[in-house]
Amino acid sequence: MKNILYLVFTVSFYFAQGQSNTGTAIHQEQQQLWGTWSLISVENTNADGSKISPYGEHPVGMLIFTSTGEYAIQILKANRSKVAANDKDKATPEENAMLVRGNNSHFGTYTIDENKQVIVFNIQHAFYPNWEGIAQVRTYSLKDNLLTYTVTTPTNGGAAVAKVVWRKNQHSPSAAQ
Repeated sequence: MKNILYLVFTVSFYFAQGQSNTGTAIHQEQQQLWGTWSLISVENTNADGSKISPYGEHPVGMLIFTSTGEYAIQILKANRSKVAANDKDKATPEENAMLVRGNNSHFGTYTIDENKQVIVFNIQHAFYPNWEGIAQVRTYSLKDNLLTYTVTTPTNGGAAVAKVVWRKNQHSPSAAQ
C-alpha cells in the first residue's frame, strides 16, 4: 500500500512539475510583451510599392499587453484639427472625416506563437467596426525593446500592408530584457 501511495505521489508530483514547466514556457513567451508601448511609426506599402504614413510622420499611440492576455491599442494622428464648435456632436462632415482618418483603436485578447513569430489579436471592439469579432494574425519581430508587426488587412480596405513599430516604455515589465 505504501508503494502504491508513493507511486501515486511521485507520478502526481512529476505531472504537476510538467504542467508548471509548460505554464512557465508560455509565461516567458508572453512576458516579453507585457506592459505599455509607445507608437513609433505606421507605414503603409501600397500594391504599386508606394508608401504612405496614414497617421502622419509622427503618430502617437499606446499599446498595452496584460499578463492575463488582454490588450488595448490606440493610434492617433498627432496633428489633428480641433472641432470648431468645441462639441463633437456639432462637428462638420469635414471635421468628422478628419477625426475618423486620424484614429484607430481596438481592444480584446491576444495570444502569441513565438515559434511562428505571430501575435493573434482577437478583437472584441474596435473604432473600425468591420474588425469586431475577428482574429487578426500579425507576424512580428521583437528586438532591442522595439516591437514591429505587419497588418495585412489595414482599415483603408485596399491592398496595402502596414508596418507598425512600437517602443517598450521603460517602466514596463521586462523593458530591460
